[in-house]
Amino acid sequence: MRSHEIDYEIKGESIQIVEVELDPSETVIAEAGAMLYMEDGINFETKMGDGSDPQQGFLGKLMSAGSRMLTGESLFMTHFTNQGSRKRKVAFSAPYPGTVIPIDLQKSHNQELVVQKDGFLCAALGTKVSIMLNKKIGSGLIGGEGFILQKLQGDGMAFVHAGGTVIERELNNETLRIDTGCVVAFESTLDFDIQSAGGLRSMVFGGEGLFLATIRGTGKVWLQSMPIRKLIQAIAPYGRNAKKEASSILGDFLE
Repeated sequence: MRSHEIDYEIKGESIQIVEVELDPSETVIAEAGAMLYMEDGINFETKMGDGSDPQQGFLGKLMSAGSRMLTGESLFMTHFTNQGSRKRKVAFSAPYPGTVIPIDLQKSHNQELVVQKDGFLCAALGTKVSIMLNKKIGSGLIGGEGFILQKLQGDGMAFVHAGGTVIERELNNETLRIDTGCVVAFESTLDFDIQSAGGLRSMVFGGEGLFLATIRGTGKVWLQSMPIRKLIQAIAPYGRNAKKEASSILGDFLE
């Protein structure tokens, strides 16, 4: 099934959204709860599966949708269709502040893209969204980071969200070592693994964590400067210390 040819516009700077313009009868699929607004004439329907295979039976849809739950995503996906007679718009926002990355799957190697488990936002109907288990020993030992990934396949537009600034790197038979969690997406021609950060002293006192993600080969990789894990770690101390001023001598006196 060929993907629908959708038009789009990325809006915003530090907290971005994607506004998709649909011709009559065109459809875009999205994660449940990602819709920000939609114009009159667009109807939405929650379905089990991505709709990339119209001939797929109920059991196949159930297995495909159930596997998505391993990534922490909803069992269902929402399909937005322009049922009007002229162009209409629908917009999607990420679950946390960051950047929206538009990727044309037709231009990707093998028309495939591997995305971190919570990175997929929306895509043109016809895009297949499935999971991919990283079988590398290093990834398997530490579970979460990079063990369960999403795979996008198709020939249309897909949109991925990232935290902070996005860096796009083109590797030519090269190796790149990255802080775990900072990998947003990469082409399937690249080899992905998670390995120890180095010697025991560096792992314990270096401040870079115990493990690093390693990308090898030829293809594109997209990185994020502020994954949600780092954002939570950065703001957590302020949450714990928010009322310290009120408990100080001066604070009590002023009250």
